[in-house]
Amino acid sequence: MKKLLITTVFTSLFISVSAQETPQETTQDSTKVESLDEVLVKAVRVSADSPITHSNLDKEELEKRNLGQDIPYMLNYLPSVVTTSDAGAGVGYTYIRVRGSDASRVNVTLNGIPYNDSESQGTFWVNLPDFTSSVESLQLQRGVGTSTNGSGAFGASLNLLSDAVSNEAYGEIANSFGSYNTHKHNVKFSTGLLSDHFELAGRLSTIQSDGYIDRASSDLKSYFLQGAFVDENTLIKTLVFGGREETYQSWNGLEDAEKLENDRTYNTAGMYTDEDGNIQFYDNEVDNYAQDHYQLLWNQRFNNNWSTNVSFNYTKGKGYFEQYKEDESFEIYGFEPIEIGSDTINSTDVIRRRWLDNNFYAANANVNYKNEKIDFTGGAFYSYYTGDHFGEVIWARYASNSEIRDRYYEGNGEKSEFTVFSKATFRINEKWSFFGDLQGRFLNFKTSGITSDLLPLNVDENYSFFNPKAGLTYKLNLSNQFYLSYGKAHREPSRNDYEQGIITPEKLDDFELGWRFASEKTKVNTNVYFMNYKDQLVLSGELNDVGAGLRTSSGKSYRLGLEVDAEIQLLKNLRTLPNIALSTNKNVDFVTSRDGELVNLGNTNISFSPSVVAGNMLEYSPTKKLQLGFLSKFVGEQFMGNIDSEASKLDSYFINDLNIVYTLNTLPWIKEVVFSALANNIFNMKYISNGYFYTYDDDFSNPGTVTTVEGTGYYPQATINFLIGATVKF
Repeated sequence: MKKLLITTVFTSLFISVSAQETPQETTQDSTKVESLDEVLVKAVRVSADSPITHSNLDKEELEKRNLGQDIPYMLNYLPSVVTTSDAGAGVGYTYIRVRGSDASRVNVTLNGIPYNDSESQGTFWVNLPDFTSSVESLQLQRGVGTSTNGSGAFGASLNLLSDAVSNEAYGEIANSFGSYNTHKHNVKFSTGLLSDHFELAGRLSTIQSDGYIDRASSDLKSYFLQGAFVDENTLIKTLVFGGREETYQSWNGLEDAEKLENDRTYNTAGMYTDEDGNIQFYDNEVDNYAQDHYQLLWNQRFNNNWSTNVSFNYTKGKGYFEQYKEDESFEIYGFEPIEIGSDTINSTDVIRRRWLDNNFYAANANVNYKNEKIDFTGGAFYSYYTGDHFGEVIWARYASNSEIRDRYYEGNGEKSEFTVFSKATFRINEKWSFFGDLQGRFLNFKTSGITSDLLPLNVDENYSFFNPKAGLTYKLNLSNQFYLSYGKAHREPSRNDYEQGIITPEKLDDFELGWRFASEKTKVNTNVYFMNYKDQLVLSGELNDVGAGLRTSSGKSYRLGLEVDAEIQLLKNLRTLPNIALSTNKNVDFVTSRDGELVNLGNTNISFSPSVVAGNMLEYSPTKKLQLGFLSKFVGEQFMGNIDSEASKLDSYFINDLNIVYTLNTLPWIKEVVFSALANNIFNMKYISNGYFYTYDDDFSNPGTVTTVEGTGYYPQATINFLIGATVKF
């Protein structure tokens, strides 16, 4: 049955992604303004003939499905990508995995500035809702990739370029509506170039959704404002953008097998029992966070050979999540016991908030030299992060000696990073080119205070990493190109890892061998990769008390895979873009505790690493105004832990979406109206794309013996659902 599904993916169902660059295509836009914009991310991107495995998406492709879902869902049909959502429908907290590596191991940059949180290393797109509407283009590099700023890429790196400077003035109003009371509204504008040099552009957005999962609502607001100065050789941009999110928590998942079968949208978050023994749900069990980014970008071209790029960034984040907790011990919150007659009260119901208040500063400078034989880029990057963690009680049934918003824990984290790199492509002759890349990263991570578990966390660790990369590209002819590359990466632990006592950095050697074929009607990208890890921190399957995945060191491990993606023009108005990723992902001699003893399980599967990920799209344009897309995604079975327990296995799933885009451009005073519709999961599959797995030792049931007990939880995804929208462009 699985072979039949995979075959079906390739023969009749197709993915919609942007046309991949080919060896004959250029990577710069045609106008001075646009090519200056592209140079802003030149230091972290690669070109079409680079020996780095990558995919590109541009604004035109992103607009087809941009109806409110987060950026991970825009990337869902790229090779080796798996996406999931806590609320089940792609709005709110969404996540991406690439080659089995979770989002904390995917290096993300916005205009060359790191976006991953410095402490957790996670990427929280919910803090930048509707950022897709302000993306000019993006590139996803799989594997180690090229040198980039921020934490090392252990599965992939994703860099996004925000809106380019517009020569002409425009205005847009977009509205979309869909299932689960989902709706998105935004307005965009640009003044165009005033006096041939100045532009002001911006966007305001709001997205709301009740979510597929009960009470998993989202109330998201965002903004984007850009001021630019441009002339023939200079581009200066000032950007201010950010978002506000309030989402009802849905990170608990669902452990109850009966409810999973009969009430799969059930959400345990906020659940408590009233005085009559009835189950109630706290109405403000929410995550509430705001994040603002300030960027200054300056690109200067001195002549046809030399250019520089300087950027500065400040990011401010502050927010909390709120919880109702029953029968909490006074000791946790520093309360004194209450004596009432002969009774002693030492527990209470509380409403608490856990806060994060952080600041991130970054500076980046690059220089580029280019002629017919060499393309050289060198640069330096510095960042400093500080984050305050604290908890407060805002209500208690028995408040004892406390005051409102007393802090029951406080801690701080600081992280500084200095990176230098130089990379170059040497064109040896018409057929051969060599790519070299040297990077040094120097880090300090320091913590103080106590954690939310009321444990001291005092860390002061320094790391020095040297990450060399090299590759060869061979152009056999105009249609065939081959490449071979090697890259080394190191990665420091996250704050959660330190809390688990893990201080050893990870190491990765990545080998890539690829073939690119391009003809008039067919483009094929094929690559084989071998990623060899030492001390890889793999997801254990367990979660902490805020729904974040915990990790464990696997010692030695590897990922070996084959990726193929293509674009085939079947007819003048019919094309298909299939891809498939086949892989084996193994922990070598994995040791675990079982029934009170350490056991070597030999080679086991790495958690959340399906061996088959495939997708496809059939795109048909009967007229220039109408485009139909039939999108499909197959994800093979995967384990949620690293011990190959059958209980931890997630079943494979195969989902299909329908995308319709119609453009009306005959109305007076309006440039065009673009109507979009997206039917997700049109065959109404009940599938699960994420979950958790835990074990614990039970020595109470049978005194004198220790038995390991296993447990699981799941995040059900939405059945058939719809989004429709219209964008009016002036």
